[in-house]
Amino acid sequence: MSTTGATAVSATKKKLSFPSAYTVLFCVAALVAMLTWFVDAGVYNKLSYQGESFMITYSDGRTETLPATQETLDNIGIKADLEKFVNGDIYKPVGIPNSYTTVDPNPQGIMDLFKAPIQGMYQSIDVVFFVLVIGGFIGIVNHSGAFGAGINRLSQVMTGREKWLIVIVTALIALGGTSFGMAEETIAFYPILVPIFIAAGYDAIVALAAIYLGSSIGTMCSTVNPFSTIIASNAAGINWTLGLNLRLALLIAGTLVCMLYIIRYAQRVKADPTQSLIYNQKKEIEARFLKNIDTSASAAKLEKRHAIILTLFASTFFIMVYGVSSLGWWFEEMTTLFFVSAIVIALVDRIPEKDFVREFIQGANDLLGVALIIAIARGVTVLMDGGMISDSILHASANMVEGMDKGLFIVVMMFLFAGVSFFVPSSSGLAVLSMPIMAPLADVVGIPRDNIVSSYQYGMGLMAFITPTGLVLASLAMVNVTFDKWLRFVMPLLGILVAMAAATLLISVYI
Repeated sequence: MSTTGATAVSATKKKLSFPSAYTVLFCVAALVAMLTWFVDAGVYNKLSYQGESFMITYSDGRTETLPATQETLDNIGIKADLEKFVNGDIYKPVGIPNSYTTVDPNPQGIMDLFKAPIQGMYQSIDVVFFVLVIGGFIGIVNHSGAFGAGINRLSQVMTGREKWLIVIVTALIALGGTSFGMAEETIAFYPILVPIFIAAGYDAIVALAAIYLGSSIGTMCSTVNPFSTIIASNAAGINWTLGLNLRLALLIAGTLVCMLYIIRYAQRVKADPTQSLIYNQKKEIEARFLKNIDTSASAAKLEKRHAIILTLFASTFFIMVYGVSSLGWWFEEMTTLFFVSAIVIALVDRIPEKDFVREFIQGANDLLGVALIIAIARGVTVLMDGGMISDSILHASANMVEGMDKGLFIVVMMFLFAGVSFFVPSSSGLAVLSMPIMAPLADVVGIPRDNIVSSYQYGMGLMAFITPTGLVLASLAMVNVTFDKWLRFVMPLLGILVAMAAATLLISVYI
């Protein structure tokens, strides 16, 4: 082949490469903006608790104050206990059944499209700053040399037992997902775990899968998660323990399936690295994650200073999990924790002030791209809200399932929730918006309302595996994997999980 021909082929390959996460998200945002021109704008009236009273916000912007009593809730058709509002279990505005009203359209134009990521940055600044501080924290730990020594030591200990890394990480993160909805918090684990998995002979997709699939299957099958199970059950007017046994069974079965799926791929890659979906990025990814880590034999010895730093490092994550699950912490507290931990580690390692600032800023810079993806993803929600089509999609979904057989109804509900969660990726936001609307449909079909809660969880959770508007693109950016490679990896597993979730729902309505 001539040089000119080779150049043309090379140029063609470059043209056919999959776009970056930023481009994928911007295309999704453009699609949502286009939908606002074709989907009727509409809203449900919203009820919010004001301490001593309820406030109803109507479609035309009017508000009405009503006494905070159980009678008020009964009169407007919200089948939830007043206590759930008073004690904070339901803390977001709730959609009022049978109150959907079409409103004047507000299609989102070119300027709205380009302003959306900026507004998304404003609205997600807590998450963005959390990610940047985590980057700085990781930068300080890497600079100390403790991480490299720890990885070498762990590699020695795990020789021949590497697959247990997959089992342990996936199980622990699934536990976090099912108990308190661990999602954004997992961003902190990628810079730590990816080098460990690479040192074990796996590729970055194995680390990504153990973390992201663990979180996704855990939140999909939430058991005591206050941000999905409990708030959705409260909004549906039922006790959160209803349906718990089947969700727990699916959690165990689904987690085992995810582990086996990851292990099968990981062992294939370990035996033959060319089987990796990202083999062409092997050197690039290893250079990125191991650039500040000395993995030579001379660095294998763990000094006392390293052991102290690694103990502080691990303690930071244990404190974060405890704070979120038991103390009501959120991004402000978590960000402060990582910032303080970075300072403490710098003092232990006696890092000079100028070196600390340089390494912290460089570490934050490494995760700046991830922070921007989070902002762009939030911008999609901004466009949905501006075009007022979220409620319209929910209203159309509710009408679609009327008159169906209960088996078909519950499976279709799962897919409808999956579709709606593409536009409303917040678990708590979708719960309070949809449950008062969707839960009464169970009464019409003749099935318990906990089936609606389960279909909401499964549908939202399944969509989380692949939806660009969720955390998947930010997670992929953490390991420099493109969306198409992730889809190639996860789609067969997703098909299995869809079948398992549908079977579980059918069992719940027929047995």
